[in-house]
Amino acid sequence: MARLRAAGCVFAEDEAALLTAAPGDLDSMVARRIAGEPLEYIIGWVSFAGLRIFVEPGVFVPRQRTTFLVQQAIAVTPPGSVVLDLCCGSGAIGAAIAAAVPISLYATDIDPVAVACARRNVSGEVFVGDLFEPLPASLRGRVNTLVANVPYVPTSAISLMPPEARDHEPHYTLDGGPDGLDIFRRVVTAAPEWLAPGGSLFIETSTEQAPSAVAALREAGLAADIAADDELGATVVIGTRAS
Repeated sequence: MARLRAAGCVFAEDEAALLTAAPGDLDSMVARRIAGEPLEYIIGWVSFAGLRIFVEPGVFVPRQRTTFLVQQAIAVTPPGSVVLDLCCGSGAIGAAIAAAVPISLYATDIDPVAVACARRNVSGEVFVGDLFEPLPASLRGRVNTLVANVPYVPTSAISLMPPEARDHEPHYTLDGGPDGLDIFRRVVTAAPEWLAPGGSLFIETSTEQAPSAVAALREAGLAADIAADDELGATVVIGTRAS
């Protein structure tokens, strides 16, 4: 704990307890943490929405603010729904929804490493590929709830992120293009043909991006709304297909 505190770890006591409980050589793990590696990579998991989600180096670490997106999705997802988790990473969002509601879960990610990780965390079908591309055509028009934590950091802002993220997480999981909404727009443009009548799309953005995100949803023919949680620092835009 003293070594972590001296290195500037804000939650040194909590991190020391997690590292001490983790399997492996403690001195080596502490050295990795002092060097700036994300704690979640070192211990192999992250606590998310009450679940222990397995993560490994090279996979985006789920943020606690994203539990707000999960809450919003669960509120409109009845039992038996078809749920699609795009850019799933570790599968944390889909896993959290499935833990709360019996669903048929599908997920995709472009990175085989992330997909292998997600398959450890979810019981649904997880595909390797770019957004909707690897999904079976039979899902078109049948998705009740579509969740996507797409990369939304503007390219120029990545250098301002904490070192844990910018130095250790793959840039493709962070970089959303010049205004942060490149991948968002791709998802929104294709979403209406995959959503069931009355189905909803939930995507995390920043507060500043929300107006542009809402405009993109409306341009795609979806009813648009914004939900926010100041305590978590979370903003979610919601697009709904007409019934």
